[in-house]
Amino acid sequence: MNRQRLSLLYAFGIALNGAALIVAATAGSTLYAVTFGLVMIYLAIRYVMVSRG
Repeated sequence: MNRQRLSLLYAFGIALNGAALIVAATAGSTLYAVTFGLVMIYLAIRYVMVSRG
């Protein structure tokens, strides 16, 4: 998989986790919201690593 596709995949994952985080936060599920936030941070770090590459 080339870098452009991989960075697109990471960006899509960040967007999906952002939507899930918003849904979890509005539903009052703090543990789920924190988990989705941590996954977003991980994906953002991976996105930066791939895009700089």
